[in-house]
Amino acid sequence: MKIHIIDTGFFKLDGGAMFGVVPKSLWNKQNPADEKNLCSWAMRCLLIEDDSQLILVDTGLGDKQDEKFFGYYDLHGDATLLSSIHKAGFSPEEITDVVLTHLHFDHVGGAISRSTGQQELVPTFPNATYWSNEAHWNWANDPNPREKASFLKENILPIEASGQLKFIYPHHTPFANIDFICVDGHTEQMMLPVINYKGQKIIYAADLIPSSYHISLPWLMSYDVRPLETMKEKKDLLSMALNDQAILIFEHDPVYEAAILEATNKGIRIKERGPLDLFL
Repeated sequence: MKIHIIDTGFFKLDGGAMFGVVPKSLWNKQNPADEKNLCSWAMRCLLIEDDSQLILVDTGLGDKQDEKFFGYYDLHGDATLLSSIHKAGFSPEEITDVVLTHLHFDHVGGAISRSTGQQELVPTFPNATYWSNEAHWNWANDPNPREKASFLKENILPIEASGQLKFIYPHHTPFANIDFICVDGHTEQMMLPVINYKGQKIIYAADLIPSSYHISLPWLMSYDVRPLETMKEKKDLLSMALNDQAILIFEHDPVYEAAILEATNKGIRIKERGPLDLFL
């Protein structure tokens, strides 16, 4: 097995939205906001080589939206989904599986692209199976008013129309070395991949713990639909990661790809953080 970090660039979100009720005087020390109160965040995906499978986890924001849409999020950085896949030595046609932790636009946007003539929305990875789960798929296709702006039909419906969509069911993973934990605090049944890498557990924390700054239990995003559930799920995940000496990968941390944990008198905290290769 080999794991590649796939950088897809950075975008900006309101600092208050990303840190919820935590005072700005605290979070601004971690990820300083600009004059509009916006902080930069990564959109960090994974590419996993495992025997004959080439598995992409999440797809970033993509590039098919219009200028007005992208203007809200101030995209920056040189990396893109496809340039990073090419840098790892692969083409989109070689991807066998795309795992979507959930269907918010910054996680699924790159899964669908515009055709050469710009008239049709087609899967970016024509030979891949796209994996979601039935509960989250149904949730995203009949969204509540709070999340509706995050579930864009142009990111979701073409996956089903392509015939490439399949569901992961509890205790039935399609991958030999990847299990999934489903959590409900951020959105209904978000899937967190737990990778068995040469006997070492690696947890892709998606939006349950979007950055290393969100380790402390009360540091929650305002985007979470069930914040108290998020706190419980974070506590359980951190305890599991500590007990198993697992590596956490952060999807949105603007600086740090991964971290390992330790127990302190203030609870579970980060022992060390840095590039994923530091811990492998």
